[in-house]
Amino acid sequence: MCGRTRCSLRADDFPRACHRTTAPTRLLHIDRYRPSNNVSPGFNVPIIRREDGSENEGHVVQCMKWGLIPSFTKKTEKPDHYKMFNARSESIDEKASFRRLLPKNRCLVAVDGFYEWKKDGSKKQPYYIHFKDGRPLVFAALYDSWQNSEGEILYTFTIVTTSSSSAFQSLHDRMPVILGDKVSTDTWLSSTSGFKSVMKPYEESDLSWYPVTPAMGKPSFDGPECIKEIQIKTEGNIPISKFFSRKRAVDEDTKPEHKVCHEPVKIEQTKDLSEEAKTEEERDSNLKSSGSSPSQNVTKFPIKREYDSISFDSKPSLANIDQVSVNAAKKKEKAKAVDDKQPTLFCYFGKR
Repeated sequence: MCGRTRCSLRADDFPRACHRTTAPTRLLHIDRYRPSNNVSPGFNVPIIRREDGSENEGHVVQCMKWGLIPSFTKKTEKPDHYKMFNARSESIDEKASFRRLLPKNRCLVAVDGFYEWKKDGSKKQPYYIHFKDGRPLVFAALYDSWQNSEGEILYTFTIVTTSSSSAFQSLHDRMPVILGDKVSTDTWLSSTSGFKSVMKPYEESDLSWYPVTPAMGKPSFDGPECIKEIQIKTEGNIPISKFFSRKRAVDEDTKPEHKVCHEPVKIEQTKDLSEEAKTEEERDSNLKSSGSSPSQNVTKFPIKREYDSISFDSKPSLANIDQVSVNAAKKKEKAKAVDDKQPTLFCYFGKR
């Protein structure tokens, strides 16, 4: 499908783009045309058609609305330009809306380029498609006229599409019928039966495309940003080991933190223990050489104090207790003597 285009050409650019420079060209309703970087169905776009009358070789550049409204549409019906903005070339001669237009209502549409969306899972990324040398693209199209209940005549057109070329298939499965030279444009406009030969994919290598901002998906978004190339993130070919290492890193991050003590280890303590063990070995060897058992010489190498000695040291002596009580009694008597020497309240009255 082709649902968005870019058309910034001037009015006099359309005949040259469509190789219509020899025959006279007439402009019609061209004042309705507004150049835009984001053209969607319902917009007024200039097309080139043959002048009325089979014997006349002239052409008309006429501004029409994109999105076909068949002439047999009810006059009271509200036109919907999104219903038939494309016509499939494979079934173009089967549907009444298009079949009756093939003999005399073929036309050309010239644009700077068009947009297509590439599906990436649930997302869609828009791309801008254009010629590498910057020349306009020319599409095969059909046009019709319809009159509403108020007597107003509305001219509309639809772009013919076909299957994608071998190079374009990676982007989308459909593409517009692109007429790349004067022979193909002449065949589509003038031939009575050979026009079907041009409804095929464009296989030349001069067609290029690149990703653009998804913001241009809105019809109201317009400006040079529509065709500005952007960089999209692609994972590429990732080895399966990366997935395991990534999962391992996530698991380690989710584990509870363990406090690690970074205090330095005291080497001196280890040294003392080794020296003590060495002393024990020397002592045992001395005991063996003297012929005595360790139990017989335990008093010579006291390792821990006896319970009685510890108990004895922890008990206060009676002499100390008596000394403490005597000192306390003396302090009490001294304090009492000091209190007796203090004058009382009656002493002050007596002096008077």
